[in-house]
Amino acid sequence: MKSRASSFPVERLSRRWYREPWPWLLMAGPFVAILASLASAWLALRSDDGVVAQDYYKQGLRINERLKNAAMKPESELGATIIIGAGGEVRVRMEGGGSGAAPQSLRLTLARPAASARDEIVILKPAQDGDYVGVLGAQTPGRWIVTLESGAWRLPTTTVMGPLSEIRLGTADRS
Repeated sequence: MKSRASSFPVERLSRRWYREPWPWLLMAGPFVAILASLASAWLALRSDDGVVAQDYYKQGLRINERLKNAAMKPESELGATIIIGAGGEVRVRMEGGGSGAAPQSLRLTLARPAASARDEIVILKPAQDGDYVGVLGAQTPGRWIVTLESGAWRLPTTTVMGPLSEIRLGTADRS
């Protein structure tokens, strides 16, 4: 029955709050936020990334000191031209060098940016004409990070796209 004071039916007033959809809809947002925060906390505790290096600041200072000293060394005037033949023959012609003695061997590293397991390392030995020679395995086209170093120095690293034929490093790259 309807009374004059209320326009709602009597049965509508007797429904409990938990039978209404609005309280549940209002509680759903905070409940989802609580579940998401618990899932994030579980992931954070389960997977510890750890610190990359405990003494990262000291390592950075050592790197800066090494770079500052590298600019003053005569090796900074070194350059190399790397020629790779069709059969995988590698020939390196050094340029500059100043008063330093020629190294006994050179290490040529050809690395893939995404797959370190497929790196190519070639040890180059001196030839009669003053160049350094070695043999490279089967080369595949793509992007390569090229590094040439000896026991005393390391030329600046470069990136090469496509088939490997001629690569210039150090001062040879400026000419």
